[in-house]
Amino acid sequence: MLKFQLKIIDYLLYFETLYLLYVDTATKNYIFVKINLMLRQFFLTTYLETGTDEAGRGCLAGPVTAAAVILPVNFQNEFLNDSKQLSEKTREKLRPIIEQQAVSFAVTHLEPLIIDQINILNASIKAMQESILKLDPRPESIILDGNSPFIPKGGITNRGGKIFTDAEIEILNSIPNASIIKGDSKFMSIAAASVLAKTYRDDYMNRIHEEFPMYNWKQNKGYPTKEHREAIRKYGTTKYHRMTFRLLPEQLKLEI
Repeated sequence: MLKFQLKIIDYLLYFETLYLLYVDTATKNYIFVKINLMLRQFFLTTYLETGTDEAGRGCLAGPVTAAAVILPVNFQNEFLNDSKQLSEKTREKLRPIIEQQAVSFAVTHLEPLIIDQINILNASIKAMQESILKLDPRPESIILDGNSPFIPKGGITNRGGKIFTDAEIEILNSIPNASIIKGDSKFMSIAAASVLAKTYRDDYMNRIHEEFPMYNWKQNKGYPTKEHREAIRKYGTTKYHRMTFRLLPEQLKLEI
């Protein structure tokens, strides 16, 4: 009977994979072990569960963008994680993989005018709801990142953006859902949605950068960097800026 006396001599945590290097102190042989610490796949159901997430909530310019993704039951990818934890290069590599292998996915942009009308929280949720309604097949359950409810206490916001029909409101109200704090780092479908929301929104900001290059949206993506706020002070606002956000000159002195 073989007996091993193993001792860990080195390890590496790379994204969601743990690499361990052991040495058998009896034989002096090295043993390399790879352990996948993958995101969990399902929360409420085991099939047709969609994850949804948004990007651009804290920006001064550009849309809030939401994505919804239904992944197949056998989907695995060792690099998939919350988009904020990934490099731009990794996100761009993951996007076509998610698009090609997803059972269904959808992306929705809600413009600054709508954000100003219904506020950024309602706009973020509404963008997720619009994305859910685009999915085919219809999901059996919904999980979203954060602690905001998928259906607000006051009911679905049916102004600004798409005006939902009674049938669509019934669909949204009927699907079981759960809000999960840090869900984009816990569940694959939410992580996949975060990648699509981020990359699609980045593409959008790159396009409108060509129209107003002085704000450098290609670099800052509409976030309140010092450069962006100073450009607003110098050139004023555009149709892509959110007028209900803190944009006044005296407020631009704040380091955000």
